[in-house]
Amino acid sequence: MAGSSRYIAVLDACVMYPITVTNVLAQLAVDGLYTAKWTRRIDVEWVGALLKNYQNFSQEQASRRLDALHAAIPDWEIEEERYLDLIEILDLPDPKDRHVLAAAIAGHADCIVTFNTKDFPFLEMEKRGIEVLHPDDFISLQLTLEPVLALTSIKHIRARFKNPPKTAQEFIALLERVGLVGFADKLKDAVELI
Repeated sequence: MAGSSRYIAVLDACVMYPITVTNVLAQLAVDGLYTAKWTRRIDVEWVGALLKNYQNFSQEQASRRLDALHAAIPDWEIEEERYLDLIEILDLPDPKDRHVLAAAIAGHADCIVTFNTKDFPFLEMEKRGIEVLHPDDFISLQLTLEPVLALTSIKHIRARFKNPPKTAQEFIALLERVGLVGFADKLKDAVELI
């Protein structure tokens, strides 16, 4: 069940490079609300997207961010040899997404967290016993299931903003801007706790 470190979520590349989304997902994993998993192939994909979409972001900065993420979540990797043979037998609308589902199957994941939920059709996922959740829904679920732990995680993230610091309201506005609207709404009811 989500809200448990035994719950395994594969993080798709599209949730790995918006820094605020990644920070929330990583902190929730570090604090034991779930187990975050992904692959080297997903790393290549999100780092490439980051460098393409943010020209002022250097390869060195991307490498530091990647290293920090790996250090924070040392058991992140689903090794390619575990899922490579599964890719060809999977049927998804975009063949480029098959490696994500293959990794989720090989990694015994409970869900895939992605902004691109439509790329993982319900019937195909139901056959595999894997949910597909938008990061807003996934993170909101963590808050619902483990409110104290989730709020503590959010407080830790906000505390890392030093230059300049962010008020709770400014942090909630940032979450809204990156597409975590439902989660931000939930936090408005607990603003004094973050």
